[in-house]
Amino acid sequence: MTGEDAEVAAWISAATERITSYTQQLFEPTPLVVVADVAPGGLVLLPRRVQSVTTVAPVFDGGEGTSLPATAYRVTSSDVLGGVDAVHLRWGGYDDLIAGAESYNGGWRGLFDRWGAEQARITGEFGYAEVPPLVAQACALLAAHVQAQAAPSDADSTQAPGLNVDDEGNNVRIEDKADDQDEPLPPSASTGNTQVDALLIGYLNRGHSMIGGI
Repeated sequence: MTGEDAEVAAWISAATERITSYTQQLFEPTPLVVVADVAPGGLVLLPRRVQSVTTVAPVFDGGEGTSLPATAYRVTSSDVLGGVDAVHLRWGGYDDLIAGAESYNGGWRGLFDRWGAEQARITGEFGYAEVPPLVAQACALLAAHVQAQAAPSDADSTQAPGLNVDDEGNNVRIEDKADDQDEPLPPSASTGNTQVDALLIGYLNRGHSMIGGI
């Protein structure tokens, strides 16, 4: 891959977006808010690899409950061998200083039942602690592939940032995404390169959906 630093960065950015859309994974720690179902036993499965959780709150029709203290749940991550990305609510626990969560009201489980909350809103940091080497290799390969499909710039391209890319015969403009970079990317069936798709097959996230990434 050749070009000025800004051009190379644009190719890598374009490749990264395609990989994120295809895998629906986060390969760097990213702050997110996730709303997920609470199983009868208090298990909340998370749609992304979790690094840390800062708040957990019940979600019910018409609102959201008070954030739970850290003693009300524990977090497990697939970063640990055999681990599952999840929040485990301590259904057997309680706090007599929190209204609705007292021992005689059923503790944390009673608090959820009282509000009729079947989901939890979880704020934390999600994604891989480090970019896996195979993903970095796939990104470099895809960036070179995208560059190889580049079409000559339009006459007015000097007046706008970005690069023109000919993808399957169509010119696509790579714009500065600073204004909407926090919006989750929609899923795609391919990165546009079958070799890259094959490299990333082990990283596909086709499980639970994320609601409202921030």
